[in-house]
Amino acid sequence: MATHTNINDDIIAAPVNQGDLDAVSNASFYNPHGVLGGHLGSGDHAGEATIRVLRPLARTVTIITQDGETEARHEYNGVFVAVVPAAKNEHGFSIPDYRVRTSYESGATVVEDDPYRYLPTIGEMDTYLFGEGRHERLWEALGAHVLRFDDPMGGADGTPGEQLVGTAFSVWAPNAHAVRVVGDFNAWDGRRHAMRELGSSGVWEIFIPGVGAGEVYKYEILNANYEWTMKADPMERSHEIPPATGSIVVESGHEWGDEAWMERRRTTDAHNGPVSIYEVNASSWRSGIANYRELADELVPYVEKMGYTHVEFMPLAEHPFSGSWGYQVTGYYAVDSRLGSPDDFKYLVDRLHEAGIGVIMDWVPAHFPKDAFALGRFDGTPLYEDPDPLRGEHPDWGTYIFNFGRREVRNFLVANACFWLDEYHVDGLRVDAVSSMLYLDYSREAGQWRPNIYGGRENLEAIDFLKEANATAYKNNPGIMMIAEESTAYPGITAPTSTGGLGFGLKWNMGWMHDTLQYLHEEPINRKWHHGEITFSMVYAYSEQYVLPISHDEVVYGKGSVFGKMPGDNWQKYAGVRALFAYQWAHPGKNLSFMGNEVAQWAEWDHDGSIDWESLQWEDHAGVQRCVADLNALYKASPALWSQDFEPAGFQWLTSDDADHNVLSFVRIGKDGEQMVVVVNFSGQAWQNYQIALPQGGRWREALTTDDAKYGGSDLHNGEFEASDEPYHSREWSARITVPALGAVFLEPID
Repeated sequence: MATHTNINDDIIAAPVNQGDLDAVSNASFYNPHGVLGGHLGSGDHAGEATIRVLRPLARTVTIITQDGETEARHEYNGVFVAVVPAAKNEHGFSIPDYRVRTSYESGATVVEDDPYRYLPTIGEMDTYLFGEGRHERLWEALGAHVLRFDDPMGGADGTPGEQLVGTAFSVWAPNAHAVRVVGDFNAWDGRRHAMRELGSSGVWEIFIPGVGAGEVYKYEILNANYEWTMKADPMERSHEIPPATGSIVVESGHEWGDEAWMERRRTTDAHNGPVSIYEVNASSWRSGIANYRELADELVPYVEKMGYTHVEFMPLAEHPFSGSWGYQVTGYYAVDSRLGSPDDFKYLVDRLHEAGIGVIMDWVPAHFPKDAFALGRFDGTPLYEDPDPLRGEHPDWGTYIFNFGRREVRNFLVANACFWLDEYHVDGLRVDAVSSMLYLDYSREAGQWRPNIYGGRENLEAIDFLKEANATAYKNNPGIMMIAEESTAYPGITAPTSTGGLGFGLKWNMGWMHDTLQYLHEEPINRKWHHGEITFSMVYAYSEQYVLPISHDEVVYGKGSVFGKMPGDNWQKYAGVRALFAYQWAHPGKNLSFMGNEVAQWAEWDHDGSIDWESLQWEDHAGVQRCVADLNALYKASPALWSQDFEPAGFQWLTSDDADHNVLSFVRIGKDGEQMVVVVNFSGQAWQNYQIALPQGGRWREALTTDDAKYGGSDLHNGEFEASDEPYHSREWSARITVPALGAVFLEPID
């Protein structure tokens, strides 16, 4: 390799403004690539290339090209400069490939690639779409991305024949004066890796060769107040285990095996199928599970055995405080690192899909915490949060509220919804705290909120965001479900956006949940005075497309377990739990139950503990578990119970007014005429020879009773029987059956 003459003071390098040189030397310049890296000469110097590098505390710096080596001279405050021959091809001159060898006073010598010789890794179309709020795959543009390519000089350290590996970093910080990348790879000294701002987009970018997967990094930001702060990457894919706060470069190696599942998803409307959701807190489902892969090994066969159609995970996006249960998110694009890596979570989803089980995840776009390392005041200004103090903070949770009216913020969230559905093959998102987003006066007294431009209380920008998020998610991911946790009577939550609705596919029926649990809390002898509470849900059952939830919120903070909510002795409590589940599964709407409910555990949920699996050594608990499994099996096999959940034609009362007996009876009807009669007795007494109306004559059979001995019941059965032509409750046919105390009976016609 030839050695070129060391550069001397009489060798003319491309000139640089002294102020820019000073800013670059302190890594506080908005366009370091305009000074550092290679720059072609012109005129008499057209065949030359000036190369500047920043190497603080270096003793010597040498520029290595394919043609030879050139020693650089120190120019100013750690900036070294060299002039080398330009590369020549049929199109003219270009900057040659090069590496930089640096020797330090300590005796250490390092050969490395130069970040400032690379073009931007994010395109103009990316920044344009982001600025317009329409980049639906934003995670492919912003954040940290490992890139691999062949280079004439080999690897980043100049090793011939090696593939060059590096990471492209990009972050939105429009009010920053400078941004650097810091990490172990530069000893957390950001002067070596100052980023450039791409036009007026507010996006900062740099490609750092030699940085690969597993590296911990942050952005060091000279913010709007001229303060240097360190921030985790808003688009991070992984995060250090809290309380550590660094982002981690990720390169996925997972190979998906769920092609058949994804094809069915694309061609099937999940809202019209059976949906029985098992809600799970991943970290407290079972003690001793260390990661997502171990969770897959135990959770998947359990859910499969129990017959649930879907698992819904409480939030698994990165969150610093485990006591928030995941509802205070700092890393919207990062899976919770406490249980493993992104590929570990992909493995869990893959295993669930292999078992025919859908995956729903809680998504929290309503608010985010104020942790200094995260989104709050990201570039020294209210960037992600609403700048209006009457709109930008949530009084209940002590968190910031997103600025839903800002295009880039809305894009960050809309793309995030698509990210989980696309990147992780998640089949649905349950959107948390929708009510808090819809109303400007949510949890606020008079004078603590500001009306919208029309003088109303609706948050118009949040409403538009929700419409856009739902429409975009459904458009890009056919077959998924968007589910709203919304507790008010806001109209059109599940109506299409084309008709003015919010565009959700499903909404949690909080009214059903409250009324049902309130009714069951009453002693059976008093329930006749509260009969309207248990029947009221059918008054509005078709106003939205509902999920019936008995969620984590109902079994925590002193509310007691489902078992604990039931009055009476232990036998009555177990029977009451079984009757509740049967009523829930039979009622129009999809259903959801939180982990631990299915074993009727005595204690309420403890997020630092586990389901009380030891309770299954007692037959009463095991009986409830068997009952739930059989309810799921019957439910999935019976289109009458789900194929017309959202159509009035799918439900008819047989008896809704028998308050004295605490009995409800109704028929569920499938879209092809399938029928299932359900009789639920919420009294503490069995009713013999109880007359029920039937929708047709012929023979009927008992498909399931929650009073079966194998569930812990008293084992009263009806077997098969012939309908009588004795009219009853305006029906031509009826039958007299035994309805067990605190029990439910499912009856189906025999073809």
